[in-house]
Amino acid sequence: MLRKTFAALALACTATLALSQSPLSLTIHTDQQVSPVSPMLYGLMTEEINYSYDGGLYAEMVRNRTFRSDWSGVNYWFLVEDGNSAAKMAPDHETGPSEALKNSLKLEVEKADAQSQAGVLNVGYWGMAVKPGTTYKGSLYAKSSGDMGPVTVSLVSDDTGKALATAAVSGVSGEWKQYAFTLKTAAAPQSVSARNHLAITVGRPGTLWLQLVSLFPPTYHDRPNGFRIDLMEKLASMHPAFLRFPGGNYLEGDHINERFEWKKTIGPLVDRPTHRSPWNYQSSDGMGLLEFLEWCEDLKMQPLLAVYAGYSLHGEHVNPGADLEPYVQDALDEIEYVTGSADTKWGAERAKDGHPEPFKLTYVEIGNEEWFDRSGSYDARYAQFDKAIRAKYPNLQLIATAPVKDSKPDVIDEHYYVRATQNFHDAHHYDPQQSTTPGQQRWDGGHYDKVDRNGPKIFVGEWATREGMPTPNMGAALGDAAWMTGLERNSDIVLMASYAPLLTNVNPGGLQWDTDLIGYNSVKSYGSPSYYAQVLFGSYLGDHTLASKAEGAGDKFFYSVTASATNKKVYLKLVNAASTPQPIDIDLQGAKLAPRAKLVTLSAKDTQATNSIDQPNLLKPVESSAAVAGTHLRHTIPQYAIEVLVFDQQ
Repeated sequence: MLRKTFAALALACTATLALSQSPLSLTIHTDQQVSPVSPMLYGLMTEEINYSYDGGLYAEMVRNRTFRSDWSGVNYWFLVEDGNSAAKMAPDHETGPSEALKNSLKLEVEKADAQSQAGVLNVGYWGMAVKPGTTYKGSLYAKSSGDMGPVTVSLVSDDTGKALATAAVSGVSGEWKQYAFTLKTAAAPQSVSARNHLAITVGRPGTLWLQLVSLFPPTYHDRPNGFRIDLMEKLASMHPAFLRFPGGNYLEGDHINERFEWKKTIGPLVDRPTHRSPWNYQSSDGMGLLEFLEWCEDLKMQPLLAVYAGYSLHGEHVNPGADLEPYVQDALDEIEYVTGSADTKWGAERAKDGHPEPFKLTYVEIGNEEWFDRSGSYDARYAQFDKAIRAKYPNLQLIATAPVKDSKPDVIDEHYYVRATQNFHDAHHYDPQQSTTPGQQRWDGGHYDKVDRNGPKIFVGEWATREGMPTPNMGAALGDAAWMTGLERNSDIVLMASYAPLLTNVNPGGLQWDTDLIGYNSVKSYGSPSYYAQVLFGSYLGDHTLASKAEGAGDKFFYSVTASATNKKVYLKLVNAASTPQPIDIDLQGAKLAPRAKLVTLSAKDTQATNSIDQPNLLKPVESSAAVAGTHLRHTIPQYAIEVLVFDQQ
């Protein structure tokens, strides 16, 4: 009884506190435009980190499909000896199907028959997600020492040992050849599970060599060598305007010879040698340059192409001048692959790869986070790229990743990884009263302390509130939203912005960096509170800002207001990062409004509240409406809340 009394008193105190909170007033002048909003403001940035591509967005189910090995054997591949069969497996570094893939897996079968088969199995990326009534398309390169009969390919349940789908590959000969197969699972009663593997077996003695074993589920827009449907749908919901690729550190590599060499990522998969990513695992390079461009095409994004500029993460750099010239030419070739007609050298290569039409390209970024290069060579390296690219492609907008003195880039890329409190304090970073002349770089982001509003424009190419693991909590979402109100208010100077990192595999060993926007395993995915903040800000954005003034606001209240001349809507974004609700009087002067406004709310009872792979929907935006009296709205923002009010002008 006493406990109930204390609980009632606590509730009453909370209610009294909420009611006694002084209302703040917000006046919006709907007839006073302040500045344009960049149509490119919100976009995506990804790289191969946290198994974002392999084991993530790239839908390939086979892990280590090119049979890389170490002292322990061929990674993620294991021997199958059913019944009385006998066999052994080993890497073969002397034979392979192409110049890019000179190795293979050698399977020597001493004894096998139709009932006692021998072979190998692959465990996938923490298992293989298998769904009922689903068609999986696969292929493999193979050759054999003699007639070993058909090669059986099966998806097998870890728990029962039973095949869920089986296909036969016939006619394997003594010459390397690619063989395609299809696996179709039964409609029922199988449930969705990751506890499955792929088995490749034979029923006769002999020697079988394998390379580039691949298996794909249905992909987004049914693209061959394509992307996971659930992750692409989540990205589409963010309404991104651009994609920065192929990444940050992933572009540079730890060493120069581990950089993203785009020419080794185009064409047939068998001609892609793979390469080491800076996050300590091998990239299959299934997501090559063309796949990035098709990603842009599928989500109707503009490509923002980053080209290697002669610096790698462990401090190696290429001296400007003659040494750098091959890298400059490589960038020019890359731009030609993207934009050139089919009668150009590299445009013809793109056409041969299956995309005759050129892609539209506006922005090219020179390097990544070049402030880390202590050699002081970036100024001259950037100038060499700038001169060559502008000479051949004068309409391109060029982005520098560190301050330069001898050139004038069109855009500067700035990065911010901070805690929520810092974003609350820095939400007005780009406001005119804060942005007058260029200042010094900050180590923790490489960004200017102050900004010259005469240019260059700003690209916030990587940013995040780093709270929560593996994905952000509500406190991080509030920090993100506060920061984004500042980006919107100042979109006359802030041209583009992209949260990073975007993706993470939540399995043990899948995470190299936290905090990440979207989490997944092989079966399912979820959006974090910060993801939903991105969805809200990207979904409700006008083409210009409006004059406004807030009075009585505390240091945990943030807002931005934009309007669309096309659809006659006003979008008001509100952020209450305080632990108590905040009443607010809103007056939209100069407008005739519809009697109800759309209201979308993302809120929580505590900053540590979050979503997870097992509880993906604890925090999601909720839609409702609010009554408008003429031009006035009295509203109370919940504690720890991000809200959007959409007003229709009549």
